[in-house]
Amino acid sequence: MTDIFDQAQALELRQREEALARQAAKQRGGASFSHCEDCGDEIPPLRREKAAGCTRCAPCQSDHEKASRR
Repeated sequence: MTDIFDQAQALELRQREEALARQAAKQRGGASFSHCEDCGDEIPPLRREKAAGCTRCAPCQSDHEKASRR
């Protein structure tokens, strides 16, 4: 018989795997913008390829992430 801690651990693992799968599906699903939504500069083709669904150039994305942490 499993105890409550085993059940909680199994639930946590299942929820974590579902969350990771949802995030991976989001990243694969969207088309990248050709130009940054913040500054309007062209997003380099390599970034668009490697970061599927990106909407900002690398410097603007970095600024956006720093601002969202505050």
